[in-house]
Amino acid sequence: MTRFFTRERFGRPQFLAGLLLLAFLAQASWLVHSELSASASPGAPEQARIAAGWFQLHGAGIAGVPFPDISVAVPRELAQSEGFDTEHSPLLSLVTAAPLLSSPQRLLDPPSSSTWRWLPRLPFLACGLFLGASLWYVARRLCGNTGGFLALTLYCFSPSMIQASAVWHTEPEILAAWGSFGAIFTAIAVAHTLYAPREVVLWNWRRIVLLGVSLAIAVGSQFSMIIVVPLALAFMLYLAPIRRGAALTIWIAASLLALILLFATYFFHLQAFSESMRHASFWGATWRSFTVRGVYIQVTREILRACPALALLLPVAITTYILWRRTRYFGNTAPGLIALLFIALGMAHPHVAGAGFLLASIPFILIFVSGVLADLMETPARPLVTATVWGLLAAYILWNLQALTQVPRG
Repeated sequence: MTRFFTRERFGRPQFLAGLLLLAFLAQASWLVHSELSASASPGAPEQARIAAGWFQLHGAGIAGVPFPDISVAVPRELAQSEGFDTEHSPLLSLVTAAPLLSSPQRLLDPPSSSTWRWLPRLPFLACGLFLGASLWYVARRLCGNTGGFLALTLYCFSPSMIQASAVWHTEPEILAAWGSFGAIFTAIAVAHTLYAPREVVLWNWRRIVLLGVSLAIAVGSQFSMIIVVPLALAFMLYLAPIRRGAALTIWIAASLLALILLFATYFFHLQAFSESMRHASFWGATWRSFTVRGVYIQVTREILRACPALALLLPVAITTYILWRRTRYFGNTAPGLIALLFIALGMAHPHVAGAGFLLASIPFILIFVSGVLADLMETPARPLVTATVWGLLAAYILWNLQALTQVPRG
């Protein structure tokens, strides 16, 4: 036990990171409180997820799968779906409804909504915290404490990340963002361990499980996130060229585990699972979007809305990356390429999946920007760069907090 509670694991950096994450949780909770105070009942999309998850947890069908023989009353939003959910597995509905499992059904009526409506938001608030903690851990490993705190500060005061975690007038894409982030960086971590002189496949069983769970969360939250499965393999083969057999074996094991977990969200109902997979939209991209100027404008607005500080920091980071060779290493390049790919996929998916890809790109953008800025802070211009960056972050935090105060007034 004393080996676990060490200063390296629980020191000053971890304490400060915890404070930032608590600030993030407070902001997201404020949004939830503001929405629940202003409306007497859940919105239609949330009602549909709660109902679908509730019915599945009580053995009355599978969420997102049409079962005409269900005798219970199905909400109109589900009854009008006329078939399978082509974008999501039952995971989102199950996660939404799971906290309500212990509540008597009479307490779920609209008149008593104030006593239970917080519960469906708790899993997504937790996902937002977990994604922030994962972001800080990865950024700190790649670019030190400075880069870790830069990335975490940008994340914890990101309007889009706060909104997604609170599920405030938006779909719960935070689950797909967390799953895709975990899948990519777990694959990278696994590849780095393949150089250890041990029986790598058995020794990596914890990371195999973590990779499988991450893949299942990503794909289960959004079918088109299946792109992270080949991406994980590509990173593993690139980073471990002399252990590609072991990398492939680990990837296959993790993918099989992810498939089993995805099957589990259908409660191992083989017919429902097979039919759902047949109707699932694993691609659905259209490249016509790249010929429309308005798409580029809208995507730019979404990225800047996610983190307004990127309006200044992102051009600086990209210019520095292009001009300064020192910044062009794997720790900066990999998240930058993934962010670029997710932005392109967000543009190519004009409907529900596009928003998920754009949100998932933000943590990778923050790591890229923080890594480049951390490199700049190690140059002779460190005092000027440091003062400028932290001054901008202070203004960014104040702007976001001021925007939150306007929420109760609309």
